[in-house]
Amino acid sequence: MSYQTLNFDVSGGVATITLNRPNSMNAMSPQMGAELHEVALAIDADQAIRAVVLTGAGKVFCAGGDLGEFAAAGDGARTLIMKMTADLHLALSRLARNAAPVIAAVNGTAAGAGFSLLMAADLAIAAESAVMTMAYTNAGLSPDGSSTYYMPRKIGDRRARELMLTNRVLNAQEALDWGVVNQVVADEEVLDAAQQLAAKLAQVCDLAHSSRHWRRGRGRSHFHDPPKPLRTLVSLAPALVAAGAAERGRARRGRCGSARHVHHNSHVQSRYSNKG
Repeated sequence: MSYQTLNFDVSGGVATITLNRPNSMNAMSPQMGAELHEVALAIDADQAIRAVVLTGAGKVFCAGGDLGEFAAAGDGARTLIMKMTADLHLALSRLARNAAPVIAAVNGTAAGAGFSLLMAADLAIAAESAVMTMAYTNAGLSPDGSSTYYMPRKIGDRRARELMLTNRVLNAQEALDWGVVNQVVADEEVLDAAQQLAAKLAQVCDLAHSSRHWRRGRGRSHFHDPPKPLRTLVSLAPALVAAGAAERGRARRGRCGSARHVHHNSHVQSRYSNKG
């Protein structure tokens, strides 16, 4: 399937999503949000995909929402933004629920929705020239793209508030120090580094997937489809439990009867011995 705002490739168990609007600094548009959702569903449906790389075309990762397109929508801007954020959140939710880890290859500026995409990734590698800023409040918007969920959990509440309220700009080294990214590499190496890491994770995930299926297979043979003697025993279990309970009841009654009999005999013997 072809897309207009991004490229999607799968090779060796690794899916690569490239935001592809370089002339617009890979700004998030309603169409890009919808296509990200479609790609996320495709990744979820492909069991051969073991890792995902997310990057941007050109020198920018993602400059945030396409404010020009929103302004051009006039009175329809609110509906347009709601549609875009709905698709974006569905895409991020589906990727988060998928077993394949997502690696962000931050090749340049990550602002607004771009910063949110970065924070939603499981791992992140940044180019030395990359910078990050939330930028939402500069446009009179509240943070979206799941950043309000991920950011406090990954870098702490204080730092998250600072980035959201002040729009502080982090350079790559600061982002590394703050825990926003895991690694900083030369600009020309960022995509290769992310894909190499993804390939390594794909191998690990493939082994884990095979092991999980092996265990599930054994589980089915032992529990979901037990041998006939076990199935028979399971089917008879209620009757056996009932029979055991009845037997224990009879045993208790027998013991009580025997005790009463012994007590009665002793009492009788005591009465006659006293008379003698």
